[in-house]
Amino acid sequence: MCHVIVTCRSMLWTLLSIVVAFAELIAFMSADWLIGKAKPSSSEAVDNRTGGSQEPYHPTLGIYGRCTRISHMQLSRRDTLCGPYAENFNEIASGFWQATAIFLAVGIMILCAVAFVSVFTMCVQSIMKKSIFNVCGLLQGIAGLFLILGLILYPAGWGCQKAISYCGPYASAYKLGDCSLGWAFYTAIGGTILTFICAVFSAQAEIATSSDKVQEEIEEGKNLICLL
Repeated sequence: MCHVIVTCRSMLWTLLSIVVAFAELIAFMSADWLIGKAKPSSSEAVDNRTGGSQEPYHPTLGIYGRCTRISHMQLSRRDTLCGPYAENFNEIASGFWQATAIFLAVGIMILCAVAFVSVFTMCVQSIMKKSIFNVCGLLQGIAGLFLILGLILYPAGWGCQKAISYCGPYASAYKLGDCSLGWAFYTAIGGTILTFICAVFSAQAEIATSSDKVQEEIEEGKNLICLL
């Protein structure tokens, strides 16, 4: 018989697992990893209403995508085009970024799988006498290691020609040049830290769902058990 067990700690772990997976996925897909040096609008275009030059813009560069301004749309409100610069894996600008993409993709796939499974831990707490919480916590720890490897390798690719075109000639491995780090990089770091927090917190979720109070509720014949 399925017993639906919901505790504060198990629910918090489930929510954190889902948030972490989405945060890492969004960061990976974003083009805002590097913010390039300011560039003026094409031909120093003059604003017809004010007579002044349009403000310069900052192109952004991701692992496989970029955002830049298109000249024929410079007077439009939506003048920035974002999309992948690499049509296939081999066209990613740096070998280090290719490795980053692999490590991050593996880590994110594991996190997404754990996030999916975490939803069902309210009904199923163990499989083959193994705690789902402990297994998921182990997988989250492994995913965190993949994410760390990807984030360590990513700055090594700042010396590639693509990054230099955005960050200037002084850009090199682990040196930003004229660029700055975008929100996607910080989100990936924050998500990695939360991944390890989730891995540790899974043990607390296991303790909460197998406590004496839960066992007492089960023995009383309750199918829905909600505990603080």
